[in-house]
Amino acid sequence: MAADRKRRRKRSSAVMLLNGLLTIVVIGMVVVAAATYFAVRTYYAEGPRAEETAFLVEKGTGIGTIANRLEEQGLIENALLFRGAAQLTKNNAKILPGQYMVPAHASMAAILDIITETKPMEFFVNVIPGETSWQVAEHINDPAQNLTGAAVPAPIEGTLLAVRHDFFPGDSRKSLIEAMEKAMADQVAAIWAARDPAIDDVVKSPKDLVTLASLVEKETGLETERPQVASVFVNRLRKHMRLQTDPSVIYGLTLGKGKLERALTTADLKAKTPYNTYQIDGLPAGPIANPGVEALKAVAHPAGASFLYFVARSADPADGHLFAATYAEHKKNVALYRKAAAADEAEAAKEALEAEQASEAGDTTQ
Repeated sequence: MAADRKRRRKRSSAVMLLNGLLTIVVIGMVVVAAATYFAVRTYYAEGPRAEETAFLVEKGTGIGTIANRLEEQGLIENALLFRGAAQLTKNNAKILPGQYMVPAHASMAAILDIITETKPMEFFVNVIPGETSWQVAEHINDPAQNLTGAAVPAPIEGTLLAVRHDFFPGDSRKSLIEAMEKAMADQVAAIWAARDPAIDDVVKSPKDLVTLASLVEKETGLETERPQVASVFVNRLRKHMRLQTDPSVIYGLTLGKGKLERALTTADLKAKTPYNTYQIDGLPAGPIANPGVEALKAVAHPAGASFLYFVARSADPADGHLFAATYAEHKKNVALYRKAAAADEAEAAKEALEAEQASEAGDTTQ
């Protein structure tokens, strides 16, 4: 009997222990389920920030730092949950540095998608072929740019590559200028190394290449005729003829600081500046702008033509130029230009008159 009672007590104790363990397990499961439900609900719930916000993921930043900064900026409420979700889904390895726009009330899930599945915002300064270094410095020093550091002075003319230059938000103005200068130096070195050696008698250095390319750049915006314009300048240099190009005269008057808001005068053409190619022999003192790659290549490989003169076809730059090997041909081309320009002026005057008459006919106030 005593043995039976002892066995029953042992079974009772075992059952109680098992019930206790099951209870703990059930409670644990309920707690885990509740916590999971709360975490998932929080993860997909609307975020606290009520307005669209720019968020910067800096280079080399880990998911923990990103999560903390999101919480500090009021974009999420739980940095630990955001970090855990990123690590659990392995999306932390897909985050690219850059600036992102986070919509108002974006959830943690939406924010993680934004910084892993979308491209960061693009920040760049576009140096347009023919822009002067002063103009480029004005762009870079614009307070609206996401650049840091003191304002930069205008770099040496012709030292900035005329292409799009991307930068990272927070980069310094100085570092961007240095990148532009290096890109230009590398490009000029490559083009100079591959040049037609036939130009060496008049284009004697990389600086000469850039200077002449800047003249070509300012004289024509048509890629197809840049080698022809380059050949005119090379041929004139060989014959010791003055280049007589108006853009160099304008640069001598403005030094690239803005446009000359008027036509050149006879006095301008007689002005004694180191850039006035009507008054000096050979090349001007230096580049008059930052030329593009195509203008540089055109000077390195000018057209094999005997042209010594060119004049615009019309008042529209898109029409290009007429080229001539002799002054007699050039005079005929000048006459054609004047005829086309006169026709353009007459047509413009006619359109202006018709517009004025149409405006008066429709005016019911008189």
